[in-house]
Amino acid sequence: MPTESLLKKVLIITYYWPPSGGAGVQRWLKFSKYLHGFGWQPIIYTPENPEAPAQDFTLLQEIPIDIEIVKTPIWEPYELYKKLVGMKKGEKVNAGFLNEKKNPGMVEAFSTWVRGNFFIPDARKFWIKPSVKYLINYLKNNPVEAIISTGPPHSMHLIALGVKNELNIPWLADFRDPWTQIDFYNQLRLTKFADNKHKRLEKSVLAKADIVTTVSKNWSKDLEELFPRKIEVVTNGFDPADFGRNVGELDTKFTLTHIGSLNKDRNPNFLWATLKEICIENKSFEVDLEIKFIGKTDIAVFEQLEKISLIEKARKIDYMPHKEVIAEASRSQVLMLLINNTPNVAGIIPGKIFEYLASYRPILCIAPPYGDSASIIKESGAGIVVDFNDSASLKATILDFYSKYKTGKLTVSTGSINQFSRRTLTGSIAELLDSITQK
Repeated sequence: MPTESLLKKVLIITYYWPPSGGAGVQRWLKFSKYLHGFGWQPIIYTPENPEAPAQDFTLLQEIPIDIEIVKTPIWEPYELYKKLVGMKKGEKVNAGFLNEKKNPGMVEAFSTWVRGNFFIPDARKFWIKPSVKYLINYLKNNPVEAIISTGPPHSMHLIALGVKNELNIPWLADFRDPWTQIDFYNQLRLTKFADNKHKRLEKSVLAKADIVTTVSKNWSKDLEELFPRKIEVVTNGFDPADFGRNVGELDTKFTLTHIGSLNKDRNPNFLWATLKEICIENKSFEVDLEIKFIGKTDIAVFEQLEKISLIEKARKIDYMPHKEVIAEASRSQVLMLLINNTPNVAGIIPGKIFEYLASYRPILCIAPPYGDSASIIKESGAGIVVDFNDSASLKATILDFYSKYKTGKLTVSTGSINQFSRRTLTGSIAELLDSITQK
């Protein structure tokens, strides 16, 4: 490992940082953990008071003890939004149009219109100008070799763009999710003016960044169609240090577990209908079945389960610390990977897929067979991919899993997954940083 004096410094602009929890934190928390070993010293720039959808104080233990973290206050319009829609002050605002309450009304529809048309690119826009001003002064006194922005929220990219325009520091823009190609973009009720502004800002980032990264092959192709340049792919991954602990015995129930956010676009009604059909036909299956939801889950899921009289088989856990989530995954009989049935579906690779792989439990993936998630499942041998609404294949797969569960043979022979380890992937990020900072 290089000595401290030989490390190059990189400023990472990220909205999500511990104690914020959820999937948005993991990517750059883990990269920051391993960058030292590849010659880079990360400096984190993050809000002092973010509106995080969840908190996980155990993630604070993941932060390297010698890392510098720079924070400034942020003002966000969420308190106004909460008053508008009747939320309590301490309630969290969900991302990605995930709704946990029945019958969202006209107020929510109006707030969506305001969100898309006035808060461009997102509700963190009011942090852009103060951050650019602050970082320009900070970096003049504390020089770095490179900067990184990670979005969403895509306001982080606009902060980096402002710094780039002023100081011309090499810049890597990381798209964890798309901007104008995100699955809910068409739900923002955009005016033509707002749509054009989103696209113009997105293209300015794609044009000015020295390196642009994203998390899947198909999303890289989508971005290349928006702007003619090379888009690098660095997937999400798993941290081997999070695994290998004694997690206890497998669940005694035939558990189908979904981890992470489950919004309306990911709700596979044909899966619940198939499970109900099997329950009617096989009383032993009905007794053994348990469906676990760990994370924010849209009300539409539970409405459907209630409608078909399967709600008593559901177990809902709103949130738990990341280490406990991994233990739950490793104990589950089957892990559900449910992909959004949306136009950009081919490039969707939920971050959870890699921790599913490292849990060495069978994966039931509902996704198109041509997508990036399907390719990972097939190539690793970690589970079965069923296309949307293919009820016959789904039923056969579940019955096969259940038969093996009853005989104690429900296992998986996952192949080598080292390419997805956080340490290996950090090496790819370091190589990209080296390529734009070599003199």
